[in-house]
Amino acid sequence: MNILISIHSTFAMWNIPQASVERLRGDFPQHTFLHAPGDPEALGVIPEAEAAFMGTMQREQFLAAGRLRWVHSPAAGVGGMLFPEMVASPVIITNSRGMSADTIAEHVLAVTLAIFRRLPHACRSQHDREWAQDAISAAGHRSIAGARVLVIGLGAIGAAVAARLSALGATVRGIRRRAASAADVDGVASIHAPDEIGALLPRADVVVLSAPHTRETRGLIGRAELAAMSPDAILVNVSRGQLVDEAALIDALRDRRIGGAALDVFNDEPLPADSPFWTLPNVLITPHTAGWRPDHWDAAVALFAGNLRRFEAGRPLLNVVDKLAGY
Repeated sequence: MNILISIHSTFAMWNIPQASVERLRGDFPQHTFLHAPGDPEALGVIPEAEAAFMGTMQREQFLAAGRLRWVHSPAAGVGGMLFPEMVASPVIITNSRGMSADTIAEHVLAVTLAIFRRLPHACRSQHDREWAQDAISAAGHRSIAGARVLVIGLGAIGAAVAARLSALGATVRGIRRRAASAADVDGVASIHAPDEIGALLPRADVVVLSAPHTRETRGLIGRAELAAMSPDAILVNVSRGQLVDEAALIDALRDRRIGGAALDVFNDEPLPADSPFWTLPNVLITPHTAGWRPDHWDAAVALFAGNLRRFEAGRPLLNVVDKLAGY
């Protein structure tokens, strides 16, 4: 079988190492791995591929892939692959959801604590050699213990977030598209339908976005939702920038209508240098690194390899994407 590997980015961390490609070649000598380091190279060899390990796929590439039966993504999000021809086709898409759930949950915990304990202010004061004890204490420290947290999206990431925050004494409520009992997710006091977001937002001290980017979730947090939030609430986005109306969020942060935001993802990445987010004092920015783990490529390749063995044997694949739902 010919298998295309094309996982590349302008950022080095998201390029599959050559050593990982060689590992797959050594573990599966019966297959031919076609390594394409860029989109033009992938377009040139994809007609030969029956399976693909790809971070993104262009429509032009898919239309050229006459033998393709299965695509595995090293990421959880696959929205960039779901053009109409792919959705209508029998090609199976699997993803790596859950692989970085613990890492992202730790990131949510870290940035929430950072804002609650006013660490960005302390870092700015350290840079200026200013002893800002009065300024920091006057604004007040907050605690996760007793905080009310709303987690929007209770997949592997949302569940891991809930487990950690509830262990520190937060009351966690969740939003999930499919109905479920709170007993199904450790650390969650109650689970609600998406149409209850408006009623839950005013009661949340922390709102965590961990839902997938789909047609239904695009623009999920807009002006009305931000207006419904508590004036001291913080928004944490570890999903995709497209879930938030960024212009509305900038206005809400600038006018102090919400307490702050910790943002790992944006509509445009890298975040443009002229974005107002950079200079807002109540924003904590991380450059889409919440999901990075030291053994990232080992874990990603192991998940793909496990699914490849299943594919060879005709067994059900792990993490099959519902192409109509978008995740």
